[in-house]
Amino acid sequence: MGSGTTPPSTTTPGATPPSTANPTTPGPSAAAPSAVCSSGNPIYATPANYKEKLAALKPGDRLVLAEGVYQDSPPGLPIFGLNGTAAQPIVITGPASGRALLIGTSTHNTIRFDDASYVAVCNIEIDGKDQGGFGVAVQGPAHHITLDGLTIRGVGGDQQVVGISTTGFPTWNWTIRRNTIIGAGTGMYLGNSDGSSAFVAGLIEHNLVRDTIGYNTQVKYQTSRAGIPSTIGPAVTIIRHNVFSKSGNSSTGGEARPNLLVDRFPLSGAGATDRYEIYGNFFWQNPSEALFQGNGNVAFHDNVLVNDSGSAVVIQPHDGGNPRQVAVYANTIVASGTGISLYGGDAGYSRVVTGNAVFAGVPISSSGCDVRNNITGSRASASAALNAPFGVPGSTLDLYPKVGALRGATAFDLAGFTSYADYNRDFNGTIRDGFVRGAYAGEGVNPGWALALALKP
Repeated sequence: MGSGTTPPSTTTPGATPPSTANPTTPGPSAAAPSAVCSSGNPIYATPANYKEKLAALKPGDRLVLAEGVYQDSPPGLPIFGLNGTAAQPIVITGPASGRALLIGTSTHNTIRFDDASYVAVCNIEIDGKDQGGFGVAVQGPAHHITLDGLTIRGVGGDQQVVGISTTGFPTWNWTIRRNTIIGAGTGMYLGNSDGSSAFVAGLIEHNLVRDTIGYNTQVKYQTSRAGIPSTIGPAVTIIRHNVFSKSGNSSTGGEARPNLLVDRFPLSGAGATDRYEIYGNFFWQNPSEALFQGNGNVAFHDNVLVNDSGSAVVIQPHDGGNPRQVAVYANTIVASGTGISLYGGDAGYSRVVTGNAVFAGVPISSSGCDVRNNITGSRASASAALNAPFGVPGSTLDLYPKVGALRGATAFDLAGFTSYADYNRDFNGTIRDGFVRGAYAGEGVNPGWALALALKP
């Protein structure tokens, strides 16, 4: 499960960062489109002159690409030697209306970073034409990068072709927000298969990643913090309010991959106490694997997961490390396989599964965990508790609880989770009191976003 082959070859301006000083400090609250995308001194460019103007950008500049098709040799955006500042980032953006379309090739990745920092790339469309080039890739050091509002297509055909990749170099303080990645080999591949190239202090939110061959998103394991500044202390990577969906396009057998996989941090020293906070996401279908696989230090809460062909949440040893500090709470799960599987953890750490609503072939399977205050049942019984658990996304699907169906006699305890960002907010962002199990705090008619294969607002 989630073995992870190697593909070839975070906090940013305009966003409040996850805490990098202390992992007990909550990260940012709900995100709006980055203000950075419209900041700075505008410089206007066309397909005929954008490379010249790109190379000359200085801190505080905003390069605005005109509507049109950008197809030259070499193609795309080589963001090399461009370094803004926290107060004056460099911005590269598409037009306010229409689209700037970058055409990829087999010889180059389309947006390329090398020696770049405090740079935001916004509102641009990429079509790789399935020729083998990645959508976005690092080719050298890059930190404090924002990717906001990109549409990435045509980076499929092979599982090792990637929409957004940080393979090869340590990266930190990246914000990946409001991007749409469709039909990629792998949607996002952050880190490297040998545990090098650590991805640290990332914020991944409000993205739609669907119909990938391999992972929708993977954050690789880390052997060390080599190349990451020592000034970045214990850090949090936040993955929230995304839609992760797989289809019949997915690999099978030994190449099958979860929708999302996050792996362990360094086993000791710098980074060992880093953690993932994963919440408010919608996971939809995986014909050959689990929806989510995790390892290390993980908080997984207030997510909605549906898998008609297999399991939902698996937290287990992987790549030479074991689960450590783990909290799986307040999720709504409908699955034909196992709903929540958690085992193989290191001694001396707490692992808790509480406040979930799980309707699955095997609702909860665990060892060495504190399992309490969950409501469980068979997959078929979900229809008695949820409004429309077997519906169609964007149309009839509705996993909001029926009145009284998921209300417990007592509240499940949230006191142990106060260090997590938005620890007591449900899938819709509503503050919960702990009485209703699952990803929603209310019951009856859903007042929030209707589940769809679209960007979650």
